[in-house]
Amino acid sequence: MALRKIIIITLIWSFGLGFSKIQAQNSIGKSNANQKPNIIFILTDDLGYGDIGIFFQNEYANEKGAVHPREFTPVLDKMGQEGALLTQQYAPAPVCAPSRASLMLGRSQGHSNIRDNQFDKAIDNNHTLASVMRKSGYATAAIGKWGMQGKEGSAPNWTAHPLNRGFDYYLGYMRHGDGHEHYPKEGIYRGAKEVYENRKEISQDLDKCYTGDLWTAAAKKWIVDHKQSIEAEKPFFMFLAYDTPHAVLELPTQAYPKGGGLKGGLQWTGKPGQMINTASGTPDSWMHPDYANATFDDDENASTPEVSWPDVNKRYATSIRRIDNAVGDLIQLLKDLNIDENTMVVFTSDNGPSLESYLKDEPISPTFFSSYGPFDGVKRDCLEGGLRVPTIARWPGHIPVGNVINTPSIFYDWMPTFSDMAGLPAPAISDGISLLPSLLKQGEQTESQIYVEYFQKGKTPGFDKFGVENRGRQRNQMQMIRVGDLVGVRYDIKSQNDNFEIYDVIKDPQQSKDLASTPEMQKMQQHMKDKVLQSRMPNNTALRPYDNALVPAVLESNIKKGVQWKGYFGNFPWVPQVTTLTPAAEGIMDSPNTETKAQNEYDTMYYEGFIRVPKDGDYTFYVTANNSAVLRIHNALVIDADYEYFQNVPKSGEIKLKAGLHPYRLYFNKGDKKKPALKLEWKGPGIAKEKVPASSFFVMKD
Repeated sequence: MALRKIIIITLIWSFGLGFSKIQAQNSIGKSNANQKPNIIFILTDDLGYGDIGIFFQNEYANEKGAVHPREFTPVLDKMGQEGALLTQQYAPAPVCAPSRASLMLGRSQGHSNIRDNQFDKAIDNNHTLASVMRKSGYATAAIGKWGMQGKEGSAPNWTAHPLNRGFDYYLGYMRHGDGHEHYPKEGIYRGAKEVYENRKEISQDLDKCYTGDLWTAAAKKWIVDHKQSIEAEKPFFMFLAYDTPHAVLELPTQAYPKGGGLKGGLQWTGKPGQMINTASGTPDSWMHPDYANATFDDDENASTPEVSWPDVNKRYATSIRRIDNAVGDLIQLLKDLNIDENTMVVFTSDNGPSLESYLKDEPISPTFFSSYGPFDGVKRDCLEGGLRVPTIARWPGHIPVGNVINTPSIFYDWMPTFSDMAGLPAPAISDGISLLPSLLKQGEQTESQIYVEYFQKGKTPGFDKFGVENRGRQRNQMQMIRVGDLVGVRYDIKSQNDNFEIYDVIKDPQQSKDLASTPEMQKMQQHMKDKVLQSRMPNNTALRPYDNALVPAVLESNIKKGVQWKGYFGNFPWVPQVTTLTPAAEGIMDSPNTETKAQNEYDTMYYEGFIRVPKDGDYTFYVTANNSAVLRIHNALVIDADYEYFQNVPKSGEIKLKAGLHPYRLYFNKGDKKKPALKLEWKGPGIAKEKVPASSFFVMKD
């Protein structure tokens, strides 16, 4: 037992206090030297990769000249220079609801319960980004657009209210559709909307409150209140979700208030009728002076006069500039509160740019600013322009200045990243990986698993700036997977046999040269077809033409009978991913079990290897545990017996498997149980329900 105590102390230091070694390099004072960092995650709505200066606009303007329409984002450009640009980050879906759900759940669209256009569906009652951070010791707040509350129940007691999904505080639009109007009380274009503070509806007091300003002022107020509370030393996680620039493209009431931070910029006054300091003047009236009288060369002929920008594009650029101002205001607040160097701010968008202005007789086209950047595709496309999002991470003294990250990543990587920052491994049900190695330039970055599936009727837009092959193509069932520099895309999928188009998106970001027909891509074609089946579980609310396909096995070579096991110490609040942990012991056993004295010593057990499936067909696996467990076959999450699992009750999962070897990962968290208990069973073609026999387990030979 003395040895076990030493190992426990060592492990606690390595994954808990070990993170403080990162902080110690640039601590902001003795009181904060070992404090977990605050995190602000800013999510915009329908902001394109090409809309941000440092990602695309600046370079494009230099190429096209002064007469070309240009957006300015000086604050975000500076933020990118001071931190990290994630140039190859993807949204998990090309539309808001599934994209946000995957972010919150830490899971891909192959595992999320919200898929396609399931707006206002209740997000799964499971580990969320907020609940993970709260259990990691954080105060949590969500401000702005939600849209995942569920249609069951009535206001304000929605099933999946943010307060029911890990947040301590909420202020914003609950319903997806409410985010289409940016003046909730006046309802200028879309009618009056409801705004909730926790469970109280407050829109009657929000005269002349432009939501872009309202959410910013509320965010600042919450941060200040938190730092003045009795929990001031507690780190905080904030999800700040703007409903701009998308939808009606309404304008603010006035110029952004001067200054920023604690005393300047936007402020929450708390006075009914003038809740924020820009709640005066005329709603939908103020145009940024950089754009109000802007002209451009519409016919690319220098001998003809320039013409004014269309009003809708002035509105769009003003909306984005307002967000830019807001980010600067928030960063100044962090400086004023002396928490700037202990706060990571992440800025991104939920999907690619939209074709929808919601303004009568004023359609918008993302071609005006090339909002999709160097890519083809827009919102609702699984091409790069619909999925690649402009992402910036700033954490002074920790993220190196000018860090340009060119390795691919995706939204559900943020759950493991933030839990890693909090000193804990992520839940094993997360499909993501920690991005800290690439953000901090410390250690080797694990490869992100980038997978998207989505359904949308209609066709892609026929923009002249898009390649001919990407204009007016039928959407319907779509799929995207990335392997290294290669992206596989399928549109209008009819069956699992449909081939992927394959593009090298580094050399060919516009996806104009399909490499699928080249001889060297034949193995990659099959690899992509196999991997998409191995990375998802069907969902009966979002049916796919490949749902009934059998998951392919892997090639058999250099194997022997047995199970690889690893034991870990640590009091984890969920079944943990083990990739960031160091095992206290490991070995080979006949089958996964906790019956030996050695396995009883550890808090978490991890088993991996291969299961030999005797015949093609439908298989049901069962896990019974006296605390919690997770089973993955390939990358498919087959059984989640973790969150609110009824202990000692079998939890099952069904999967269609080809005969042969299938890699698996089985995680077991003992919790406070003195004697752990775990059982893995199956049934399938010719197999009655039984414990998976030892003869079916294999590992790689040394």
